[in-house]
Amino acid sequence: MALSQDLKEILACPRCKGDLEFHEDRGEIHCLRCRLAFRIDDGIPVMLESEARALTDADPPPAARPLAP
Repeated sequence: MALSQDLKEILACPRCKGDLEFHEDRGEIHCLRCRLAFRIDDGIPVMLESEARALTDADPPPAARPLAP
């Protein structure tokens, strides 16, 4: 199940309150600032620091973002 756009807009990293990257195909949400990956269980984001895993070099690179003009 895909996360709704409304939910994506209000979610923030529980540690730094920063922006997140959504990797729904992998069932994860990434905070690049904190280098944490939060899992998505049955369409529900598990946004607990104690349940997060550390991102590694094997994780996908940050999503490409268009450059501002």
